[in-house]
Amino acid sequence: MENTENKATKITLLKNGPLMVEGNFTVVDSEGNEVATKEKAALCRCGGSNNKPFCDGTHNKIGFEG
Repeated sequence: MENTENKATKITLLKNGPLMVEGNFTVVDSEGNEVATKEKAALCRCGGSNNKPFCDGTHNKIGFEG
């Protein structure tokens, strides 16, 4: 596993898909509770995921463009 402790967090908008987040980060919900600590995650951008805030591939099924 790559050491990401000192690596800047990078967010990439994937064409017609999710936001790909890479680096050292924590996902926190609207109440401030930690959802996950990750080094790489695809975050839903289409609003259709059944696994929000993470992408589950629904954007492909619904024809999301963005």
